[in-house]
Amino acid sequence: MKQKRIGSSIIVVLVMIYLLIPLAVTIIYSLFEQWTDIVPRGFSFSAYAEIFQDKEFLLSLGRTVVICIIPVALTIVLVLLALFVTTIYFPKLEQYVQIICMIPYTIQGVILSVSILGLYVSNPTFLGNRIVMLIGAYCIIILPYIYQGIRNGMRSVNMPMLLEAAEMLGASKLYAFFKVIVPNILSAIVVSSLLAIGIIFGDYVLVRNLAGSVFPNVQIYLYQAMKSDSMKSSAVFVVIMAVTFLISAVVLYFRSREGQHRSERKRAKE
Repeated sequence: MKQKRIGSSIIVVLVMIYLLIPLAVTIIYSLFEQWTDIVPRGFSFSAYAEIFQDKEFLLSLGRTVVICIIPVALTIVLVLLALFVTTIYFPKLEQYVQIICMIPYTIQGVILSVSILGLYVSNPTFLGNRIVMLIGAYCIIILPYIYQGIRNGMRSVNMPMLLEAAEMLGASKLYAFFKVIVPNILSAIVVSSLLAIGIIFGDYVLVRNLAGSVFPNVQIYLYQAMKSDSMKSSAVFVVIMAVTFLISAVVLYFRSREGQHRSERKRAKE
């Protein structure tokens, strides 16, 4: 038994090292001015100092964070409401909802952006706004990941039984859904949200085609930096990864705190 655990641990460590090698090499490349030999030369933080003094980089990073939060929040609310209605009132329609939510898996970013531009670019309403089009496109792209995570979470908590128990205590179905079901599937929502944030953070095609001129995000800034300075572009990539890890850490921290508070309440009731 111990040998199996040791073997599993070794495999996990080797996989982690393999996955972290590109990030480690990029960090090293961003800290040295030359790396033509085996050992890099010219240690410097000049690339990081340059990008953090650049107002355009800070603005692009802020735009990326904002454009991550809005589509993820909208998609989570829409998927929760759709699954609530189909699970409680129209269970036979759930399979069709699943098919619709899985369709974006097959849609490429270029095809989606060209289709949206052709349909809405001349629209006189707010739908013709480039930012609105970008948010809508991101909602479509992340829809399968959000849906699958929330759906799996709902199936693991026996949603109909919990709602029936809440109704027996006098709560309405909608109130019980958001007060009982949603807190119980919060871990699934968090995981799917982090996956969606990673997808949006790494997007270049959609934002370039739909709103590149009016809403340049950090990926566009990275692309422009790659054409001028490889050390600077490596530093930008490292900062993008650090921000992504920071968002994940903050979300997981609040999730763990909520879990601790919940366990403390259970102990107090007992």
